[in-house]
Amino acid sequence: MKKGWVVFLAVILTALCASCGQPAEQAPDMEPELTQMKSICELAVMDCYYHNVAKYFEEDVSGILWWQKDKHFWIEYSGVVTLGVDVSQVSMEIDGDTVTVTMPEATVQKCRVDSDSLTEDSFIVAKDSAAVQAEDETRAFSEAQSQLEAAAAQDRTLLAEAQQRAKTLIEDYIGNIGSAVGKEYVVRWVDIGEDGRPLGEPAESIPEENVPTESGVDSPVPVKS
Repeated sequence: MKKGWVVFLAVILTALCASCGQPAEQAPDMEPELTQMKSICELAVMDCYYHNVAKYFEEDVSGILWWQKDKHFWIEYSGVVTLGVDVSQVSMEIDGDTVTVTMPEATVQKCRVDSDSLTEDSFIVAKDSAAVQAEDETRAFSEAQSQLEAAAAQDRTLLAEAQQRAKTLIEDYIGNIGSAVGKEYVVRWVDIGEDGRPLGEPAESIPEENVPTESGVDSPVPVKS
């Protein structure tokens, strides 16, 4: 019986020595990649739904003399505006455990109509309006799309939310890479404006001789619908 225990202990010690002799498993050699960050930004877009009414009015389009008729109608529909960041302006630098990510402000990526919102009831023509042609509806619809996109571009709250969504997903990505390789990365953000400069950085001063003089071109005036 005693001999059996000796054999058993010898087998255990042999196994332990064999395991100690093998090198420990190394952490995989990975680090955050810019291409992955850009892909994340492309997927982090935010769709915002707007309800819009396009109004069209054109004065004295039919009739003779003082018996003139105006053209007046509405188009009611829902639009979808996609907000996100321009991935071509996203860049990254790694310095030890610090990852510096440069990201532009979010902008309107595209604007489209929710086709399900367009029905026969979406087009409303005023009672005394002149006849409405298909090209009138097309023009009114195009102008409404431009107004919808302009309104979304001025919504600073939604734009900031869209940018933060991309930042959160990138931070999660960097954190997961760090966990896999045994590092605790620190993410440093650099926000840039449309001119590519970090926000808050003063613009370069323009020499006085290069300052453009006042021209005879009038300032654009918003078109009333």
